[in-house]
Parts: sequence; structure tokens; C-alpha cells
Amino acid sequence: MTEEYEDGPVQMLQRVPEEPPSSMETFTTNPNVNQSHTTFLLVGFSGITVHRRLLFIPFLLIYSQILFSNCVMIYRIMADPTLQSPMYLLICLLFLVNLSCTTTFMPQFLLGLAFDLNQITLSQCLVQMWFVYVIVMFESVVILLMALDRYVAICKPLRYHKIMTYRLLTQLALAALARSVLVVTPIVYLDARVKFCKSNVILDFVCENMGILKLACEDISKIQAIGLIVRMMITVVEGSLLFISYLTILHTTMFVLKQSWNKALNTCSSHIMVALMIYASSVLSALIYRLETSVSVDIQNLTSAIYFLLPATINPIIYGVRVKEIRLSLQKMLGYKTGFQTPRQPDWLSILLVLQWIGNENGSNDADVNIPQAKSPLPRCLVYP
Repeated sequence: MTEEYEDGPVQMLQRVPEEPPSSMETFTTNPNVNQSHTTFLLVGFSGITVHRRLLFIPFLLIYSQILFSNCVMIYRIMADPTLQSPMYLLICLLFLVNLSCTTTFMPQFLLGLAFDLNQITLSQCLVQMWFVYVIVMFESVVILLMALDRYVAICKPLRYHKIMTYRLLTQLALAALARSVLVVTPIVYLDARVKFCKSNVILDFVCENMGILKLACEDISKIQAIGLIVRMMITVVEGSLLFISYLTILHTTMFVLKQSWNKALNTCSSHIMVALMIYASSVLSALIYRLETSVSVDIQNLTSAIYFLLPATINPIIYGVRVKEIRLSLQKMLGYKTGFQTPRQPDWLSILLVLQWIGNENGSNDADVNIPQAKSPLPRCLVYP
């Protein structure tokens, strides 16, 4: 029995490969709870071990599409003098937020997929988390400002240019940015004081509050409660404001302006889709992280990818393809004709309408032609397609 007991460990040692351990194995648990890790491995989609590097291709394509489409939209809005109204400047600000948020973490993630450059220091991780959360919170306020712009344009059209001034938009944007900084900074500061001695492998592709707190070796219930309360307050308050503003817009377009349900919904459908997408993905991501025992790590990473990348991917499509003025500006940039056709010859009724319109403009009341009164400006039938 003694010889079998001694031979057992020898046989087990012979099965161990002689090649050095991978970088994933060198970062393990810290036996000393008094010391905290200062270097981490940021490994997203760790459950895909065999063909994980192939994820580099789809994520590179997604990031390239985000960079190209958002940059093109920003350029057209800034270069086209017809797109200098507050609504288009808010859309431009939204595209700029999309670029800033994805550029904060995507280069690091792509380098990790392609070349296994997954190492990140604690300070770098906290700075990345601070920037991501500040930008995401600021994005939700931009959506609110866009709802405010549509509310004033539809419900108070005569006072739109007096209310929605560039000065007001600048003040509101700076206030929103200051609010985001004041809310996110205490949370990141509390995370910086936590000791991380369980492991230094972060199973995510971006530094998030819940992902990094899993590595803590002390009580983190207070920090988790603060983060949950802040997220719920922001979601409830901003979601309620959005709901009230869009409900007022729909009521005004349907019952005051006497438009149909389809026209009323089309007035603010783009804004509703973006807002629902952002808040739904935020709530889904928070719930998935708190159900870690029943949800795999790859599903958690997938929800985070949807939360951070999907809005930046489809916003240029929604606000580029669906908005007529931006679509025409893009067609003009590409050299396409914007629906110009050879004007048709006016008929006699159109000639009579022109004559009566000129007479009305000159104060003439002697016209005896029994035709409908034409309103100024020119009748729609005289605007040739």
C-alpha cells in the first residue's frame, strides 16, 4: 500500500506538460488577504476557448462600422449649413457620445482578442470604468434633451426658436456632464478602496462595477446597494420624464393637430426606439449580472456588448436613413440627384390660380373668376415635382 501511495503522485506529475503555463494560469488567487492585486487580466468571452480569436473579426467589423458611420454623420451635420438647427446639433452630439464610449474600451478588447494583450492595471481599469459610466449617463441625458426639443417644436412651435437656443443647449449639456461626473466619481472612489485578493482575472471585456467587485475579498454589500440605488433612481426619473414628454407629444399631434395615429407615432418614433433600446439594455445588463449563478459568463458579456455597442451601431441608421434632411444631405455629398424632374407644363386652372394669387397680393378685389381662393404662398399644385 505504501508503494502504491508513493507511485500515485509520481504518475500524476508525469502527466503535467513541461511547457510553461499560459498567461491565464499565472494570474490566480492571492493567498494573502492583506494584499490587493494591482494588475488584472481583462478577458471577455472566456468560455470560448478554442476559437476565441475568431471573435476579433466580427468585433472589428462592428467597431469599424461605428467609427465610419458616426464620423460621416458628424461631418455632414457640421458641414451642411441647412443642418444647423438645435435638433441636428443634438443628433451630432449623440453620435459624438457613441464614438467616445466605444473608443474607451474597444481598442483594448480588440488587442486582447488578436494578440492576447489582456493585462490592465487597477488604475487603468478604474479610469476606463469612470469614462464609460460618465459617457453612458451623459448619453441618457442627450436622449432627454432630444425629447425636450421635439416637445417644444410640436407643442410650442411659435416659441421654438426663442426657447431652444444654442445657449440653453450648452448650459443643459454642461449641467448633464457635471451631474454624470458627480454621480460616477464616488462609486469609482469606493471601488478603488476595495481589496481585490480573490483573483485578478476579470471575466469581461470592459471594466464594470459588478465585474470587478466579484474579485473583492471583503464586504461589498454597501457598494452594491449604492450602485443599485443610483441606477434605479436614474432609470426611474429619466424614464418617467421621457414617458411624459412623448405622451404629451402624441396627445398634441393626435388631438390638437388632428393628425392620425401613424403620423403622430412617426413624429417621434426614432427617439422612442433609441430611448427604449438604451433603457431596456441597461436594465437587462443589471439583472443578468445579479443572476450570476444561473447565467453563464458569456451571456453576461453578450448583454454588455448589446448595451454598449448596439446603440452606437444603429443610431447612424436611425438618424441617417429615417431623417429626411440628413438623407438628402448624404445624397448631395455622394453626388446623387435629389428627386429633380423636368417640370410639367401648367394647365389653364393653374394659370388662373396664379393670376388670382397675384391679384390678392396686390390688394385687388376685382377678380370675377369663380375659383377657389388661393392662399399665400403659392398653391401646392404649382410646386412642380
